[in-house]
Amino acid sequence: MPLPLLRSRPLFDDKNRAFWTLQTVGWSGYFILRALGGIANAMGWLFVVPTALTTATGYSLTLLMSAAYRRLFRLSATITWPVSIMILLLASAAFSSIETWAHATFYRVGPMPEGIQFLSAILLDFSVLSAWSALYYGINFYLVAEDQREQLLRLEAQASSAQLAMLRYQLNPHFLFNTLNSISTLVLLKQTDRANAMLSRLSSFLRYTLVSEPEGAMSVAQEMATLKLYLEIEKMRFEDRLRTNFDVDPAVADARMPSLLLQPLVENAVKYAVTPKEEGADITVSAKRIGNRVHIEVSDTGPGSNLTEAMARATVSTGVGLANIRDRLTQAYGADHRFDIQAGEGGFAVAIEIPYQAA
Repeated sequence: MPLPLLRSRPLFDDKNRAFWTLQTVGWSGYFILRALGGIANAMGWLFVVPTALTTATGYSLTLLMSAAYRRLFRLSATITWPVSIMILLLASAAFSSIETWAHATFYRVGPMPEGIQFLSAILLDFSVLSAWSALYYGINFYLVAEDQREQLLRLEAQASSAQLAMLRYQLNPHFLFNTLNSISTLVLLKQTDRANAMLSRLSSFLRYTLVSEPEGAMSVAQEMATLKLYLEIEKMRFEDRLRTNFDVDPAVADARMPSLLLQPLVENAVKYAVTPKEEGADITVSAKRIGNRVHIEVSDTGPGSNLTEAMARATVSTGVGLANIRDRLTQAYGADHRFDIQAGEGGFAVAIEIPYQAA
């Protein structure tokens, strides 16, 4: 039985049941093989009697050994191995003595062995008990290692979940600060209708973003709907200066992606493309499918910059920067993604490519 299959078998879900099952099956096999071997070698059916006694002895001795091993298993190696070897030698001597006595009493009737003669079968019995001990320790060490591996995977998953939650929740406070500041300004200017409208849209946006878990994903269609809610709030600040365009291929509408991944990119575009220019700027969000990949791009028609300035802009733009998005993409896809920044006189663009994963 290959060891990697142990944990997948229901038998090993209950270690106590697994022990008794293997113990019974193993010693039953020992009895059958010894008995058939004796009969095949013309030793007669009477040979079965001492074989049965020998099997019962081995079964009982290994029960006692398992009780001792179970306690030794928790101790340090400097104690476990010497004591285990001592127990193995004593058990082998006892096993050999009882086997020799059984054969002399029930099979080959004659003078009873004396002294060291009772150890005549110790080599075979030591080999059998050594194999049993190795199997006992081997299986238990493997199960402990599997438990530790599963615990490590759970801890890694929890750490990953916590990190993703931290990365996503960095977005909301920054956006809320800007939006609430705008609402406060509208209230001071006594533009209550616009302030109420902005509050209503902010409420819708927050309700939408809180539906999914921080470490979860949403469809491209849901992500785009969230961005539209966000941009509706920003349009109330910039009016005609903010012009938006969404070009989403229906083939990728159900593709999964990390939730709120694009919101910092759009916020960057508003801050660095729309705000500096009197005439404002266009912000375009596109998504299309290319083979088994989803290509997403967020671009603007802002003042543009060289790549060095663009990287500086990307780092400080929203307070969390594009490092946030890089980290989230790495958490979600490992190395199986692409993240490119394009900057020039025509504006600023960020391209993301991820695997296509349907809902």
